[in-house]
This record gives sequence, C-alpha cells and structure tokens, in this order.
Amino acid sequence: MQDFFEFSLGARVLYQIGLAAELGQVISNALPQRRAFIVADKGVVQAGLLEPIKAGIAPVEIVGVFDDVPANSSVAKVAEAAEQARAAGADLLIAVGGGSPIDTAKGVRIVLTLGGSIPDYEGYNVIETPLTPLVAIPTTAGTGSEVTPIAVILDEAEHRKISIVSRYVTPDLAILDPMMTRTLPPRLTAATGMDALSHAIETYVSTENNPFSDSLALAAIDMIATHLRDAVHDGENIEARSQLLMAAAMAGIACGNSLFGVVHALSHAVGGKFPVHHGTANAIFLPPAMRFNSEVAPERYVRIARAMGVNVGGRSNAEVIADGIAAVHTLTADCGLPTRLRDVGVPREALPELAELAAVEPAIFNNPRPATPAELLAMLEEVW
Repeated sequence: MQDFFEFSLGARVLYQIGLAAELGQVISNALPQRRAFIVADKGVVQAGLLEPIKAGIAPVEIVGVFDDVPANSSVAKVAEAAEQARAAGADLLIAVGGGSPIDTAKGVRIVLTLGGSIPDYEGYNVIETPLTPLVAIPTTAGTGSEVTPIAVILDEAEHRKISIVSRYVTPDLAILDPMMTRTLPPRLTAATGMDALSHAIETYVSTENNPFSDSLALAAIDMIATHLRDAVHDGENIEARSQLLMAAAMAGIACGNSLFGVVHALSHAVGGKFPVHHGTANAIFLPPAMRFNSEVAPERYVRIARAMGVNVGGRSNAEVIADGIAAVHTLTADCGLPTRLRDVGVPREALPELAELAAVEPAIFNNPRPATPAELLAMLEEVW
C-alpha cells in the first residue's frame, strides 16, 4: 500500500429497478437544469430504451437526441454532438448506453463547456473547472463509465485512443436500473461483463491500489464470477442483471481511483487499430497479463483467485494462481467469447506495432511490473 493515497467517490449513485422511468423527478430533486440533450446509440434507440425515459422526463424538457454514437467513441462524433447540443440550448446532458455513449457524452460536456477539440484535453487533470451537468444511465454492466473520472475517445486521424482523466469528467448522477440492461444480447452481456472483471482485477494489482479500491474490486470480482454466466444465458434474470450492474459500478469506482495496467494498454492499442470490442479485447488479454504480473504480486493474485471461487486451502501460491487464471479463461469461454486475437480479425503481422503502441499507453504506467515492447509482444503472440 502507498504511504499516501486519495480516494474519491465521484458520482452520486442511485439504484432501483425501474428508476429510469422516473428520471424527471430524480433530476429535478438533484439538479436545477431543465433543458436536456440525450446522447445514445442506435442500438439503444432500436431496443426502445429511450421510451421510458421520455415518458418520465417531466418537468425536464428534451431539446435534442444524438444517437449516432459508434462502437468506439470518436473525436468527430463528440464534435458533432456538441455542436447539436449547443444549437439546441442544452444545459444538461443525459447519456444512455454503454461505455461509448457515456464517454461520448463526457466528451460533449467538455467541448460544450470549454470549446476546442477533445485532443486539447488529453492527459491527467488538464480540466480543472466544472462542466455541463451529466446524468449517466448505463445499459450495459461493463465499463463503469457512469462513475469514473475517465473518458476514452478514439482519434480516427491518429488511429489511437485518447484518455482524459479529471474529477470534473465524472457524471453528476449515475442511474443504475437493471431493467435498462435486460435487452442486452448475450454476446454483449459477456463482453461488457468481462470488461468490468478486467477493471476489478487490474485496479486490485495496480501500483495505485489502496484499501478502499481493494474492497470494491474484490467484491466486484466475486459478483461477476458468480452472476455473469446467469445473465449471459438468461437475460431476463433481473437478480443477475442487478448484481452485474452494481459490480460494474463498484469496479468503475475502484479503477477511477487506482487506474489500470497492461491489459488496458494492450486493448487500447488493439482498439485504436482494429474494430475489436473493448471488453472482448480485455477478456483475451487477462490471462497472459495475470501470468506476467503474478511474478511480482503473487499474494494479490491469490486473493483474486479466491474471489473467482478457487479453493486456496493448503495449496501453494503457484497452484492457486494458475487455477485463478484458468477460472478467468473458462469464464470467458463459457460466456461464448473468443480467446484469441486471430478470431477477432487482428493479423499476426500487426503484433509488433501493437506492442510498441502498448508500451507507451498511459494505462501501462500503473502496472505492477514494467513491461518492455518485447514482453508485450510475447503476450500478444501468446493469445494470437
């Protein structure tokens, strides 16, 4: 543990089944703004997830909807949405969706308030002023973006992902309503769930770990290991959906304070070059990253294995860690996700460049073990 650490709870979190249908009253009790601009994606619209929000939005007025968010939030789409929100006279943003719509809305609030373009704000604590209020309603149990001070946005021109970290980026309200995740298809339920698991595991072993983040991360690992298969195979299981939604937010709060590691460095590198779902990429990279890091943090990986349901009694650390890594791999496979890069369209000849990109990704600087491009390439080769 560090000699000094800071822990921030960030967003105000409200949980209730069906709460999204009461959004207008929730907002009016918490914020003075009344002219809302919604940021979503077409999947959210087609699933009918905006309907209960619209039905229960009074006394707040919806002044516009931007639903053209891509699978990976992009600089261009942030600029387009911000222009529309400004023209509509919006004083409040509502993000409805997974990580991409929420990160897009975070980008919109930055540009809407401060002007300029997203690359202007890349890095840590560049933003030091309050932004246009944001309410986040996740429709996936994965990124935890509804509670984090982090926005990750694709720069299409540079083929890389930009990370913006500031406490002012954190949404003002996070609305956790498991009914909003009920229609998520099995594959996306699996990928977003593994995304949340990667957050919890990475933050637990991060160089910035602390007892507050640790407790949230370990609880999230246990909840995901227990409930992800149920949610994938029975989307109507509201108890499983609820547990995953809370676990994703808990992992999000943890990683918002203690940050990421080599898994995210690799997945950001891949996601900047290829259209691979972020959660799927994280699931692929978790096992080799766990093996790599366990050499310097074996006790922590034993705790992770225990949270994954591995029997640790009377066994060596090496045995327990191996079973913990196997449990993560098995969970990925049981949920129907690919476990190799070749199966998601990443060509082998791209691996050296991806290793070089990952070596300079900001996420890697909090990894418990330094990783050279050669070591990163070995991890990429292992899962190709």
